[in-house]
Amino acid sequence: MTGVIVLFLRILLAAVLYAFLAWAFYSIWRDLRQQGALLDKRKIPSLHLTWQTNGQKYSRLLNLPDLIIGRDPACECPLLDETVSARHARLSYHHNQWWLEDLNSTNGTFLNQERLDIPAVVISGDEIRCGQVNLSTSIDEKH
Repeated sequence: MTGVIVLFLRILLAAVLYAFLAWAFYSIWRDLRQQGALLDKRKIPSLHLTWQTNGQKYSRLLNLPDLIIGRDPACECPLLDETVSARHARLSYHHNQWWLEDLNSTNGTFLNQERLDIPAVVISGDEIRCGQVNLSTSIDEKH
């Protein structure tokens, strides 16, 4: 009789343990979904770039979290100038700020007349120079 009771208690304990693990995994999964939904709702502020090459003025409004500036037509912001590398610089949005990074370009990337060696924060009104092309920035702060 005691053997049956011990077996019953072991099965009951195993069932309680599995129920606890199922509840814990469900809670973690639910929290991850909520965090993902919050991150999806965060809007990236629009970045407006304007520049002039060959006497013609260009303007781009960008909403992507990561974009490449360069001479390559596949870049999100293509600059048709021989002094610009194919993949010249990267603008990325993280930590609630826009960051500019040089991608080992030949002629360098400059932010407000200073050469970039490490990624730097970009704000509205900053001047970016890629090769001989000057770009001015404007950021839509409403997000």
